[in-house]
Amino acid sequence: MSQRKNVLLIVVDQWRADFVPALGAGFLRTPNLDRLCKEGVTFRNHVTNTVPCGPARASLLTGLYLMNHRAVQNTVPLDARHTNLAKELRRIGYDPALIGYTTTTPDPRTTGGKDPRFTTLGDLMDGFRAVGAFEPSMDGYFGWLAQKGYQLPAKREDIWLPEGEDAVPGVTSRPSRIPAELSDTAYFTERALTYLKGRNGKPWFLHLGYYRPHPPFIAAAPYHAMYRPEDMPALHRQPQWQDEAKQHPLLDFYLHGISQGSFFHGAGGAATELDAEAIAQMRATYCGMITEVDDALGHVVAYLDETKQWEDTLVIFTSDHGEQLGDHYLLGKIGYHDESFRIPLVIKDPAAPAGSAGRIEDAFTESVDVLPTILDWLGGSAPRACDGRSLLPLVAGERPADWRQHLFYEFDFRDVFYSHPETTLRLHMDDCALCVVQDEDWKYVHFTTLPPLLFNLREDPQQFHNLASDPACATIVRDYAQRALSHRMRHAERTLTHFRATPHGLEERQP
Repeated sequence: MSQRKNVLLIVVDQWRADFVPALGAGFLRTPNLDRLCKEGVTFRNHVTNTVPCGPARASLLTGLYLMNHRAVQNTVPLDARHTNLAKELRRIGYDPALIGYTTTTPDPRTTGGKDPRFTTLGDLMDGFRAVGAFEPSMDGYFGWLAQKGYQLPAKREDIWLPEGEDAVPGVTSRPSRIPAELSDTAYFTERALTYLKGRNGKPWFLHLGYYRPHPPFIAAAPYHAMYRPEDMPALHRQPQWQDEAKQHPLLDFYLHGISQGSFFHGAGGAATELDAEAIAQMRATYCGMITEVDDALGHVVAYLDETKQWEDTLVIFTSDHGEQLGDHYLLGKIGYHDESFRIPLVIKDPAAPAGSAGRIEDAFTESVDVLPTILDWLGGSAPRACDGRSLLPLVAGERPADWRQHLFYEFDFRDVFYSHPETTLRLHMDDCALCVVQDEDWKYVHFTTLPPLLFNLREDPQQFHNLASDPACATIVRDYAQRALSHRMRHAERTLTHFRATPHGLEERQP
């Protein structure tokens, strides 16, 4: 490898871990992701530290747990005092480029109340140079369509309706009204190639974001018909959605409240009304969108191959969060189920020792580990406040003796403009939180005020049976609750805790 070091951070949206062929999803066609897995290391036990998009991306790009960055929901501001990956890259001489979005709401203390960024779901995180922005309100993409000569409908989101005047919004086997060459996936890819071709040999960092397979669940031709519903994996759910609702008050709330309209443009009805056949079709469409993203990545990889940059580039492929896809009768990324939190992570390190390529790594890893990994590879160091650790030793096949023994992730379900669990469950907004401690054997879910959950993962991998109130499991509940408390104490905010004032002046102690 030469001295020229590039980083390609690929962040897809709503792609769950069990839809990766290297991890068992043999029904999928993803030749470019397959190549990346063969040349890099695939992480089997990787989670996002929180959901949904804004909080998840805040953790990914700051290296902080939700309990520390506190951008707890989409539209909740991110405190300006926190550093992030882009700002740290600038410290070591990189001009970090971003294609896509970060769903970040700015700190209101740094601007005025009329700032247009407070009227959208989220904007771009400070420090990045936008070279293909999607936000605000997807204006970048829709402007690109207009520039390409595409006649946008009066309601521009109608491009994601099924093709044909007689089409009914909802689950469909029909393609979307937008052709594949003008899809948002095509837009992001063109922006990426435009940026890379303009670098003229200079080292680069690119956050390449893709909107898919995020809903609306509708794919452009030919991807809409690439997969058969009957080939999709089986659903994980109880015989009736009411059976699932009995498990916990929060799950009961979501099962009563999730509508199809957030997942199929223009659709109505409750998500629980979707039968198994409809969900199988939805999953086939989801797979089509995945393959479209993979094909698009193929163009980027081909350019890096052609220009001999692939061999100098650290490539990281991941997602912001997962997707329920009908499991437990849920759609979206919510609650405490694995389908929402387990996500792909693949790392290709051109400096990794021979023999490391193609491995599946079983160590517990989290999205907060991405920032320190990138900085480590470029010769920088993670900020003191960072909650993650560099994954380069794991990529090299060397697991540190003190590596984490469990996964930790969180969800804050306070009222936001599209959902109101706080009101329905009669909770104060600061009591609307849960955290999860999970290892190979047990999964413990602790709520601020609601009842806890405990699942025996060896006997109940789909987490249907809550054992938290079983007297035989009282010791396990205690032990895992103590783990959760100790984990939070260990990762409490610590930006300045290694400094001391001394008679000789300021002293910085090494952690």
